[in-house]
Amino acid sequence: MTKAKRNRLIYNIVTYALVIAAFILLQSMIANKSISRSLKGQLVPICSWIVMAVSLNLVIGISGELSLGHAGFMSIGAYTGAVVSGWLLNSFAVESTLLRLVLAILAGGIMAGVMGALIGIPVLRLRGDYLAIVTLAFGEIIRSLVNVLYIGVQDGHLCFSFLNRNMPEGVTMLVDGAKGAVKIKPISTFAVGFVLILITLTVVLNLVNSRAGRAIKATRDNRIAAESMGVPVTKYKMMAFVTAAALAGMAGALYGLNSSTVVPTQFTFNQSINVLVFVVLGGLGNVLGSVISATLLTVLPEVLRAFSDYRMLVYAVVLILVMIFTNNPLIRSFADRLIAPLKQLLRGKKQGGDEA
Repeated sequence: MTKAKRNRLIYNIVTYALVIAAFILLQSMIANKSISRSLKGQLVPICSWIVMAVSLNLVIGISGELSLGHAGFMSIGAYTGAVVSGWLLNSFAVESTLLRLVLAILAGGIMAGVMGALIGIPVLRLRGDYLAIVTLAFGEIIRSLVNVLYIGVQDGHLCFSFLNRNMPEGVTMLVDGAKGAVKIKPISTFAVGFVLILITLTVVLNLVNSRAGRAIKATRDNRIAAESMGVPVTKYKMMAFVTAAALAGMAGALYGLNSSTVVPTQFTFNQSINVLVFVVLGGLGNVLGSVISATLLTVLPEVLRAFSDYRMLVYAVVLILVMIFTNNPLIRSFADRLIAPLKQLLRGKKQGGDEA
């Protein structure tokens, strides 16, 4: 086994081990009732933001394209999941919350992936700032459309309308314009969120370490050289973009079905920037870093709630300090020295296993 493959294997093992260990610890805390109500209520949103951060890292860190409309895909998944869950419950009397949740997440991922493909075909031929502006516009367009979207169910059929025109009488409303997706029965669970994180990590890590992943990174490092070697740049960038969009849609469905309502104001440009902060803070191309930063930055505002009016100021100061320290060469070298014994231990165990 080459050194690069061994390092990738160690990285993947550490990533999965930390996520599984965190889930086991939190489940034991829930069983022992040693977790606060506010933190318990944040577990499902944390899972959603982890999936969002990892999926956006696939576009920005691995593919090298700046996307500012990731919240748009999340909103598509949230609304699709709410409609599918309500439709199954009202039209087909599907009482199983787990079945409705799984189908809603799958539907949200498929719908967001389709929209990602439709957007990606013209957009991914752009480069740099142009792509960022177009994806930003896409996110705002989606938010404006769902702001005037009305969806109801009647006699097992879904009824769609913009600006609430031509809606039949006696319709059970599922999406009510600016009021958002209403009458949602919260069915998201931490266990399903944990499974979604594992699926996301499996998809992203396997894609990054595959032949397609190497082609994606080659187009990121030098587009002209990749094209000269016959690499279809648009194809591989589309692969990363659509995969990230589908995962964001699944995260949106999980997030939307965690509360009783979903409104367009939850998926503004600020949410896309928040996810971008998770990615940059965790490190571009660093999947484990995205998991850790999304977790810490989601919990941090709740931890700082005791500071009342000053908590967001403290939050901003913490972000600035963390960015300064993580980009300091001295601190990086110190962190490498701390991690070096663990790497040597893992390598020693691997070599011992090979000799046996």
